Amino acid sequence: MYDIWFWSLLSVFVVSLLSFVGLATFGVQLKKLKTVVIYLISFAAGALLGDVFLHLLPEAVEEAGGFVMRISLGVLGGMVLFFLLEKVIHWRHCHMPIDEKEHVHAFAYTNLIGDALHNFLDGVLIAGAFLVNWHTGIATALAVMLHEIPQEIGDFGVLLHGGFTRKRALWLNFLTALAAVVGAIVTLLVAGRIEGLVHWLLPLAAGGFIYIATADLIPELHKDATTRRSLGQVLAFILGIAVMASLLFVE
Repeated sequence: MYDIWFWSLLSVFVVSLLSFVGLATFGVQLKKLKTVVIYLISFAAGALLGDVFLHLLPEAVEEAGGFVMRISLGVLGGMVLFFLLEKVIHWRHCHMPIDEKEHVHAFAYTNLIGDALHNFLDGVLIAGAFLVNWHTGIATALAVMLHEIPQEIGDFGVLLHGGFTRKRALWLNFLTALAAVVGAIVTLLVAGRIEGLVHWLLPLAAGGFIYIATADLIPELHKDATTRRSLGQVLAFILGIAVMASLLFVE
């Protein structure tokens, strides 16, 4: 049997390290950066939905012995949770560092708070997936990682335009990313004490991922309607799903 603690903590730590992806934006022209990031967003959207419908929901149904009401409530709960997170904390996914003039110093701090809460939930969901089995854990961790890349680039841009230096922006982004480690540890510690916790975490993760993909990522893709880029986005979206599907065949 694989070590749940090892794989859970390793995965969330790697997710946290993605906060340093802002280093890759140094010296890159904004126009080129936006071109690359939009395909990453499309790929991430496909991966998130692929994880939901190929891993999380099938596992939740198998665990429950059928598609019971608890699964529907869990999915809806996940969607509501992430919706409230954006409304109450005024946090949003700024996937591309554009429209810099809209961001102010106060919003940069608010973005850090919201991002920390979001990362904490990511840690909870990844650890919860590993509590089910290795395949579901890896698929969920990979889906989160793919989603984090464009998000972290955007968050880095928000912090810079909010008044932080590059060095401070990188470290603050990393500190908030470590909230994922805290989320994973808390989940693993209480999992044995709260009966049926995993049964709720799987549909909760599914609902959260559906919300992120459909409310945050896909709308970004519709902002560019050129034929060539749209085709590239569709292919990247399908590739994201294909990556999740390929994990079904990994022993």
